[in-house]
Amino acid sequence: MGIQLMGIAHAKQKLQRSLSAKIASVLATCNVPKGHVAVYVGEGYRKRFVIPISYLNHPMFLQLLHRAEEEFGFDHPMGGLTLPCSEDYFITLTSALSCS
Repeated sequence: MGIQLMGIAHAKQKLQRSLSAKIASVLATCNVPKGHVAVYVGEGYRKRFVIPISYLNHPMFLQLLHRAEEEFGFDHPMGGLTLPCSEDYFITLTSALSCS
């Protein structure tokens, strides 16, 4: 009986941790303001950026989106669009787009 109760307690802890991770993931995707989209950028560790949707129509950004499609397809398990470029390149690109 004692072993069974310990198994139940262990399962309950695992379930709570799993649910906490899922809730954190949902909350992270909910923090995107209207008119914006979350993107993940970087090699190895990916950093999350929130950008205006208007950037998606710019020709330079469209090239990046085409590269993302070729490399990752349409499967984005992180909940946002993953872009295949360095963080420095992305910051330079978004800085140029915000000035125009």
